Amino acid sequence: MGTTSADRALLALRILLRSAHLAGPDDLPALATAAGQALGAVSATVYLADYDQVMLMPLIAPRSVVEEPMPIEGTLAGRAYADLRQQVSAAGDRPTLWTPILDGTERLGVLRLEFPVNNHLGDPLPSECQDVASLLAELVLTRSSYGDSVERARRRKGMSLSAELLWRLLPPLTFISPRVAIAGVVAPAEEIAGDSFDYALNGGTLHVAVLDGMGHGMEATLLSAVAVGAMRNARRTGAGLGATVRSMEAEIAAQFGGDKFVTGIVGELDVARGWWRWITCGHPPAMLLRGGRVVKTLDSLICAPVGLGLLPEHPRIGEERLQPGDRLVLYTDGVVEARDATGDFFGTERLIEFVIRQDAAGRPVAETLRRLNHSILDHQDGVLQDDATTVIVEWLTAQTELVEP
Repeated sequence: MGTTSADRALLALRILLRSAHLAGPDDLPALATAAGQALGAVSATVYLADYDQVMLMPLIAPRSVVEEPMPIEGTLAGRAYADLRQQVSAAGDRPTLWTPILDGTERLGVLRLEFPVNNHLGDPLPSECQDVASLLAELVLTRSSYGDSVERARRRKGMSLSAELLWRLLPPLTFISPRVAIAGVVAPAEEIAGDSFDYALNGGTLHVAVLDGMGHGMEATLLSAVAVGAMRNARRTGAGLGATVRSMEAEIAAQFGGDKFVTGIVGELDVARGWWRWITCGHPPAMLLRGGRVVKTLDSLICAPVGLGLLPEHPRIGEERLQPGDRLVLYTDGVVEARDATGDFFGTERLIEFVIRQDAAGRPVAETLRRLNHSILDHQDGVLQDDATTVIVEWLTAQTELVEP
Protein backbone atom coordinates (compact mmCIF):
# COMPACT_ATOMS: atom_id res chain seq x y z
CA MET A 1 0.00 0.00 0.00
CA GLY A 2 1.40 3.43 -0.99
CA THR A 3 1.80 6.49 1.16
CA THR A 4 -1.38 8.51 1.39
CA SER A 5 -1.82 12.26 1.69
CA ALA A 6 -2.93 11.80 5.30
CA ASP A 7 0.28 9.85 6.01
CA ARG A 8 2.39 12.69 4.61
CA ALA A 9 0.51 15.31 6.61
CA LEU A 10 0.88 13.33 9.82
CA LEU A 11 4.61 12.87 9.17
CA ALA A 12 5.07 16.62 8.60
CA LEU A 13 3.38 17.47 11.89
CA ARG A 14 5.31 14.77 13.75
CA ILE A 15 8.60 16.16 12.44
CA LEU A 16 7.76 19.56 13.85
CA LEU A 17 6.42 18.30 17.17
CA ARG A 18 9.16 15.78 17.93
CA SER A 19 12.05 17.97 16.80
CA ALA A 20 10.85 21.08 18.58
CA HIS A 21 11.82 19.93 22.08
CA LEU A 22 15.53 20.36 21.41
CA ALA A 23 15.27 23.04 18.73
CA GLY A 24 16.43 26.62 19.02
CA PRO A 25 15.43 29.55 16.81
CA ASP A 26 18.29 28.86 14.38
CA ASP A 27 16.79 25.41 13.72
CA LEU A 28 13.43 26.72 12.48
CA PRO A 29 14.40 26.97 8.78
CA ALA A 30 15.55 23.33 8.75
CA LEU A 31 12.37 22.22 10.53
CA ALA A 32 10.24 24.04 7.96
CA THR A 33 12.21 22.39 5.14
CA ALA A 34 11.81 18.92 6.64
CA ALA A 35 8.08 19.38 7.17
CA GLY A 36 7.69 20.71 3.64
CA GLN A 37 9.53 17.73 2.18
CA ALA A 38 7.21 15.41 4.08
CA LEU A 39 4.33 17.10 2.25
CA GLY A 40 6.08 16.59 -1.08
CA ALA A 41 7.55 20.08 -1.47
CA VAL A 42 11.02 20.60 -2.91
CA SER A 43 11.62 23.72 -0.81
CA ALA A 44 10.07 25.53 2.14
CA THR A 45 10.78 29.03 3.42
CA VAL A 46 9.31 30.98 6.31
CA TYR A 47 8.87 34.72 5.73
CA LEU A 48 8.14 37.00 8.69
CA ALA A 49 6.62 40.47 8.48
CA ASP A 50 8.97 43.26 9.45
CA TYR A 51 7.91 45.64 12.24
CA ASP A 52 6.60 48.21 9.75
CA GLN A 53 4.61 45.49 7.94
CA VAL A 54 6.07 46.63 4.65
CA MET A 55 8.26 43.64 3.77
CA LEU A 56 8.22 39.88 4.31
CA MET A 57 11.66 38.93 5.59
CA PRO A 58 13.03 35.39 5.04
CA LEU A 59 13.94 33.36 8.10
CA ILE A 60 17.09 31.56 7.01
CA ALA A 61 19.66 29.41 8.78
CA PRO A 62 23.11 30.86 9.52
CA ARG A 63 25.50 30.64 6.56
CA SER A 64 22.77 29.44 4.20
CA VAL A 65 21.86 30.88 0.81
CA VAL A 66 20.40 34.38 1.19
CA GLU A 67 16.75 34.77 0.20
CA GLU A 68 15.50 38.18 -0.87
CA PRO A 69 12.78 39.96 1.16
CA MET A 70 9.48 40.48 -0.62
CA PRO A 71 7.22 43.51 -0.44
CA ILE A 72 3.75 43.01 0.97
CA GLU A 73 2.29 45.31 -1.65
CA GLY A 74 2.03 43.84 -5.14
CA THR A 75 3.11 40.23 -4.49
CA LEU A 76 1.24 36.96 -4.03
CA ALA A 77 3.10 36.46 -0.76
CA GLY A 78 1.90 39.86 0.40
CA ARG A 79 -1.65 39.11 -0.69
CA ALA A 80 -1.63 35.90 1.38
CA TYR A 81 -0.43 37.93 4.37
CA ALA A 82 -2.82 40.86 3.89
CA ASP A 83 -5.98 38.94 3.00
CA LEU A 84 -5.33 35.85 5.17
CA ARG A 85 -5.93 33.57 2.19
CA GLN A 86 -3.63 31.04 0.55
CA GLN A 87 -2.28 32.02 -2.86
CA VAL A 88 -0.89 29.85 -5.65
CA SER A 89 1.69 30.69 -8.31
CA ALA A 90 3.08 28.43 -11.04
CA ALA A 91 6.17 30.18 -12.39
CA GLY A 92 8.13 27.77 -14.63
CA ASP A 93 5.49 25.04 -14.19
CA ARG A 94 6.62 24.63 -10.60
CA PRO A 95 3.58 25.38 -8.41
CA THR A 96 4.16 27.37 -5.25
CA LEU A 97 1.71 27.69 -2.38
CA TRP A 98 1.83 30.77 -0.14
CA THR A 99 0.15 30.14 3.22
CA PRO A 100 -0.44 32.71 5.98
CA ILE A 101 1.36 31.98 9.23
CA LEU A 102 -1.05 32.85 12.03
CA ASP A 103 -0.69 32.58 15.77
CA GLY A 104 -4.38 32.36 16.52
CA THR A 105 -5.43 35.46 14.59
CA GLU A 106 -2.13 37.33 14.87
CA ARG A 107 -0.37 37.60 11.49
CA LEU A 108 3.29 36.58 11.65
CA GLY A 109 4.15 36.03 8.00
CA VAL A 110 3.78 33.44 5.24
CA LEU A 111 5.09 29.97 4.46
CA ARG A 112 6.31 29.36 0.90
CA LEU A 113 6.12 25.73 -0.26
CA GLU A 114 7.42 24.99 -3.75
CA PHE A 115 6.33 21.69 -5.31
CA PRO A 116 7.71 19.59 -8.19
CA VAL A 117 6.96 20.50 -11.79
CA ASN A 118 3.35 19.80 -12.83
CA ASN A 119 2.35 18.81 -9.31
CA HIS A 120 -1.38 19.23 -8.71
CA LEU A 121 -2.19 21.26 -5.59
CA GLY A 122 -5.68 19.88 -5.08
CA ASP A 123 -7.41 18.97 -1.84
CA PRO A 124 -6.44 18.15 0.83
CA LEU A 125 -2.93 19.58 0.31
CA PRO A 126 -3.79 23.27 0.93
CA SER A 127 -5.40 22.51 4.29
CA GLU A 128 -2.45 20.29 5.25
CA CYS A 129 -0.08 23.14 4.43
CA GLN A 130 -2.21 25.40 6.63
CA ASP A 131 -1.84 22.93 9.50
CA VAL A 132 1.94 22.95 9.10
CA ALA A 133 1.97 26.76 8.96
CA SER A 134 -0.12 26.93 12.15
CA LEU A 135 2.31 24.71 14.03
CA LEU A 136 5.26 26.69 12.68
CA ALA A 137 3.64 29.84 14.07
CA GLU A 138 3.68 28.33 17.55
CA LEU A 139 7.33 27.36 17.14
CA VAL A 140 8.33 30.80 15.86
CA LEU A 141 6.87 32.40 18.98
CA THR A 142 8.16 29.91 21.53
CA ARG A 143 11.65 29.42 20.02
CA SER A 144 12.18 33.18 19.66
CA SER A 145 12.51 33.36 23.45
CA TYR A 146 15.77 31.40 23.26
CA GLY A 147 17.74 33.48 20.77
CA ASP A 148 17.75 36.51 18.50
CA SER A 149 17.52 35.06 14.98
CA VAL A 150 13.76 35.62 14.69
CA GLU A 151 14.09 39.20 15.91
CA ARG A 152 17.00 39.87 13.57
CA ALA A 153 15.04 38.51 10.62
CA ARG A 154 12.15 40.91 11.28
CA ARG A 155 14.28 44.07 11.42
CA ARG A 156 14.98 46.03 8.26
CA LYS A 157 16.27 48.99 10.27
CA GLY A 158 17.96 49.59 13.58
CA MET A 159 15.61 49.89 16.55
CA SER A 160 15.97 52.55 19.23
CA LEU A 161 16.27 51.50 22.85
CA SER A 162 12.92 53.17 23.58
CA ALA A 163 11.22 51.11 20.89
CA GLU A 164 12.98 47.95 22.06
CA LEU A 165 11.48 48.39 25.52
CA LEU A 166 8.00 49.38 24.38
CA TRP A 167 7.59 46.53 21.91
CA ARG A 168 8.23 44.12 24.78
CA LEU A 169 5.25 45.68 26.61
CA LEU A 170 2.76 45.37 23.77
CA PRO A 171 0.28 42.50 23.54
CA PRO A 172 -0.20 40.70 20.20
CA LEU A 173 -1.40 43.23 17.63
CA THR A 174 -4.58 41.26 16.88
CA PHE A 175 -7.07 39.16 18.83
CA ILE A 176 -10.38 37.87 17.45
CA SER A 177 -13.05 35.80 19.16
CA PRO A 178 -16.64 35.03 18.14
CA ARG A 179 -17.87 38.07 20.12
CA VAL A 180 -15.16 40.68 19.83
CA ALA A 181 -12.19 41.67 17.67
CA ILE A 182 -9.38 44.03 18.60
CA ALA A 183 -6.36 45.19 16.62
CA GLY A 184 -3.73 47.83 17.26
CA VAL A 185 -0.76 49.33 15.47
CA VAL A 186 2.05 51.71 16.42
CA ALA A 187 4.36 53.95 14.39
CA PRO A 188 7.14 54.65 13.79
CA ALA A 189 7.85 51.01 14.60
CA GLU A 190 11.61 51.34 15.11
CA GLU A 191 11.44 54.61 17.07
CA ILE A 192 8.18 54.45 19.03
CA ALA A 193 8.64 55.97 22.49
CA GLY A 194 5.67 57.24 24.51
CA ASP A 195 2.69 55.52 22.88
CA SER A 196 1.38 52.15 23.98
CA PHE A 197 -1.79 50.11 24.11
CA ASP A 198 -2.99 47.10 26.03
CA TYR A 199 -5.89 44.68 26.18
CA ALA A 200 -6.92 41.58 28.09
CA LEU A 201 -9.98 39.34 27.82
CA ASN A 202 -10.93 38.12 31.28
CA GLY A 203 -14.11 36.09 31.39
CA GLY A 204 -16.81 38.25 29.86
CA THR A 205 -14.85 41.52 30.01
CA LEU A 206 -12.45 42.93 27.45
CA HIS A 207 -10.11 45.46 29.08
CA VAL A 208 -8.70 48.01 26.62
CA ALA A 209 -6.32 50.96 27.00
CA VAL A 210 -4.49 53.42 24.75
CA LEU A 211 -1.77 55.50 26.43
CA ASP A 212 0.54 58.37 25.47
CA GLY A 213 3.45 59.30 27.72
CA MET A 214 4.46 62.96 27.91
CA GLY A 215 7.40 64.04 25.79
CA HIS A 216 9.69 61.98 23.57
CA GLY A 217 12.47 59.45 23.88
CA MET A 218 13.36 57.39 26.91
CA GLU A 219 11.45 59.48 29.48
CA ALA A 220 8.22 59.02 27.52
CA THR A 221 8.94 55.29 27.31
CA LEU A 222 9.45 55.00 31.06
CA LEU A 223 6.24 56.95 31.72
CA SER A 224 4.26 54.59 29.52
CA ALA A 225 5.96 51.54 31.00
CA VAL A 226 5.03 52.57 34.54
CA ALA A 227 1.47 53.37 33.43
CA VAL A 228 1.03 49.98 31.73
CA GLY A 229 2.58 48.15 34.67
CA ALA A 230 0.38 49.93 37.21
CA MET A 231 -2.71 49.32 35.12
CA ARG A 232 -2.03 45.61 34.71
CA ASN A 233 -1.15 45.23 38.37
CA ALA A 234 -4.39 46.88 39.49
CA ARG A 235 -6.47 44.95 36.95
CA ARG A 236 -5.00 41.63 38.03
CA THR A 237 -5.98 42.30 41.64
CA GLY A 238 -9.60 42.81 40.54
CA ALA A 239 -9.66 46.63 40.72
CA GLY A 240 -12.40 48.45 38.84
CA LEU A 241 -11.87 51.22 36.31
CA GLY A 242 -11.75 54.06 38.81
CA ALA A 243 -9.35 52.29 41.16
CA THR A 244 -7.16 51.24 38.24
CA VAL A 245 -6.76 54.80 36.98
CA ARG A 246 -6.12 56.07 40.50
CA SER A 247 -3.38 53.45 40.89
CA MET A 248 -1.78 54.62 37.66
CA GLU A 249 -1.91 58.20 38.95
CA ALA A 250 -0.26 57.27 42.25
CA GLU A 251 2.55 55.23 40.68
CA ILE A 252 3.42 57.83 38.04
CA ALA A 253 3.46 60.61 40.64
CA ALA A 254 5.63 58.50 42.94
CA GLN A 255 8.18 57.74 40.22
CA PHE A 256 8.25 61.09 38.43
CA GLY A 257 7.54 63.65 41.13
CA GLY A 258 4.07 64.81 40.13
CA ASP A 259 5.07 66.99 37.15
CA LYS A 260 5.00 64.33 34.42
CA PHE A 261 1.88 62.77 33.00
CA VAL A 262 0.33 60.18 30.73
CA THR A 263 -2.85 60.69 28.74
CA GLY A 264 -5.04 57.77 27.83
CA ILE A 265 -8.33 55.97 27.60
CA VAL A 266 -8.86 53.06 29.96
CA GLY A 267 -12.03 51.09 29.29
CA GLU A 268 -13.78 47.78 29.47
CA LEU A 269 -16.34 46.10 27.23
CA ASP A 270 -18.98 43.67 28.48
CA VAL A 271 -18.71 41.25 25.57
CA ALA A 272 -22.02 39.57 26.37
CA ARG A 273 -24.20 42.68 26.51
CA GLY A 274 -22.20 45.28 24.60
CA TRP A 275 -21.80 47.88 27.36
CA TRP A 276 -18.64 49.98 26.89
CA ARG A 277 -17.44 51.77 30.05
CA TRP A 278 -14.41 54.05 30.01
CA ILE A 279 -12.40 56.86 31.58
CA THR A 280 -10.72 59.40 29.29
CA CYS A 281 -7.69 61.09 30.87
CA GLY A 282 -6.69 64.18 28.89
CA HIS A 283 -6.72 62.15 25.69
CA PRO A 284 -8.43 62.41 22.28
CA PRO A 285 -11.86 60.81 22.75
CA ALA A 286 -12.82 57.51 21.13
CA MET A 287 -15.13 57.51 18.14
CA LEU A 288 -18.03 55.13 17.58
CA LEU A 289 -18.61 53.82 14.06
CA ARG A 290 -21.92 52.25 13.12
CA GLY A 291 -23.23 51.33 9.70
CA GLY A 292 -20.36 52.94 7.85
CA ARG A 293 -20.40 56.32 9.60
CA VAL A 294 -19.39 58.01 12.84
CA VAL A 295 -22.47 58.18 15.05
CA LYS A 296 -20.82 59.58 18.15
CA THR A 297 -17.61 61.00 19.59
CA LEU A 298 -17.31 59.82 23.18
CA ASP A 299 -16.18 63.18 24.56
CA SER A 300 -18.80 63.90 27.22
CA LEU A 301 -16.45 62.99 30.09
CA ILE A 302 -12.75 63.89 30.04
CA CYS A 303 -10.63 63.83 33.20
CA ALA A 304 -7.15 65.23 33.74
CA PRO A 305 -4.08 63.24 32.59
CA VAL A 306 -2.75 60.74 35.11
CA GLY A 307 0.32 61.65 37.18
CA LEU A 308 -0.39 65.32 38.02
CA GLY A 309 -2.49 64.73 41.12
CA LEU A 310 -5.56 66.28 39.50
CA LEU A 311 -7.77 63.22 39.20
CA PRO A 312 -10.82 63.16 41.47
CA GLU A 313 -11.04 60.43 44.07
CA HIS A 314 -13.80 58.80 42.06
CA PRO A 315 -13.25 59.57 38.35
CA ARG A 316 -16.45 59.72 36.35
CA ILE A 317 -17.03 56.74 34.10
CA GLY A 318 -18.71 57.02 30.71
CA GLU A 319 -21.11 54.36 29.46
CA GLU A 320 -22.30 53.53 25.95
CA ARG A 321 -24.38 50.60 24.73
CA LEU A 322 -22.97 49.17 21.50
CA GLN A 323 -24.91 47.53 18.71
CA PRO A 324 -23.75 44.39 16.85
CA GLY A 325 -20.97 45.29 14.40
CA ASP A 326 -20.14 48.62 16.09
CA ARG A 327 -16.52 49.70 16.04
CA LEU A 328 -14.69 51.83 18.58
CA VAL A 329 -11.69 53.75 17.21
CA LEU A 330 -9.11 54.82 19.82
CA TYR A 331 -6.01 56.75 18.82
CA THR A 332 -3.24 59.03 20.05
CA ASP A 333 -2.80 62.64 18.92
CA GLY A 334 0.11 61.70 16.65
CA VAL A 335 -2.39 60.07 14.28
CA VAL A 336 -4.51 63.13 13.55
CA GLU A 337 -1.71 65.70 14.00
CA ALA A 338 0.59 64.20 11.37
CA ARG A 339 1.26 67.06 8.92
CA ASP A 340 2.33 67.12 5.30
CA ALA A 341 4.78 69.59 3.75
CA THR A 342 2.07 72.26 3.50
CA GLY A 343 1.11 71.92 7.18
CA ASP A 344 -2.15 70.07 6.45
CA PHE A 345 -3.09 67.74 9.33
CA PHE A 346 -4.05 64.14 8.68
CA GLY A 347 -7.07 64.93 10.87
CA THR A 348 -9.97 62.99 12.34
CA GLU A 349 -12.07 63.26 9.18
CA ARG A 350 -9.40 61.61 7.03
CA LEU A 351 -8.89 58.96 9.74
CA ILE A 352 -12.55 58.01 9.81
CA GLU A 353 -12.95 58.09 6.03
CA PHE A 354 -10.02 55.70 5.75
CA VAL A 355 -11.39 53.23 8.32
CA ILE A 356 -14.86 53.28 6.74
CA ARG A 357 -13.46 52.72 3.25
CA GLN A 358 -11.39 49.73 4.38
CA ASP A 359 -14.38 48.29 6.24
CA ALA A 360 -16.51 48.57 3.09
CA ALA A 361 -13.81 46.64 1.22
CA GLY A 362 -14.21 43.78 3.71
CA ARG A 363 -10.66 43.87 4.98
CA PRO A 364 -9.63 42.42 8.36
CA VAL A 365 -9.17 45.02 11.10
CA ALA A 366 -5.44 44.26 11.30
CA GLU A 367 -5.04 44.93 7.57
CA THR A 368 -7.06 48.14 7.90
CA LEU A 369 -4.62 49.40 10.54
CA ARG A 370 -1.55 48.32 8.56
CA ARG A 371 -2.79 50.35 5.60
CA LEU A 372 -3.71 53.25 7.89
CA ASN A 373 -0.18 53.41 9.27
CA HIS A 374 1.25 53.59 5.77
CA SER A 375 -1.24 56.28 4.81
CA ILE A 376 -0.20 58.37 7.83
CA LEU A 377 3.49 57.89 7.00
CA ASP A 378 2.88 58.82 3.36
CA HIS A 379 1.03 61.95 4.50
CA GLN A 380 4.12 63.03 6.43
CA ASP A 381 6.62 61.93 3.76
CA GLY A 382 7.68 58.87 5.74
CA VAL A 383 8.90 60.73 8.84
CA LEU A 384 6.55 61.09 11.80
CA GLN A 385 7.09 63.99 14.17
CA ASP A 386 5.20 62.17 16.93
CA ASP A 387 4.22 58.60 17.77
CA ALA A 388 0.97 57.43 16.19
CA THR A 389 -1.08 54.60 17.69
CA THR A 390 -4.52 53.37 16.67
CA VAL A 391 -6.72 50.64 18.15
CA ILE A 392 -10.00 49.31 16.75
CA VAL A 393 -12.46 47.29 18.83
CA GLU A 394 -15.42 45.62 17.11
CA TRP A 395 -18.28 44.05 19.07
CA LEU A 396 -20.17 40.96 17.85
CA THR A 397 -17.69 40.80 15.06
CA ALA A 398 -17.81 39.07 11.70
CA GLN A 399 -13.99 39.06 11.65
CA THR A 400 -13.85 35.34 12.49
CA GLU A 401 -15.00 34.61 8.93
CA LEU A 402 -11.84 36.29 7.63
CA VAL A 403 -9.39 34.16 9.60
CA GLU A 404 -10.96 30.71 9.69
CA PRO A 405 -9.05 28.29 7.42
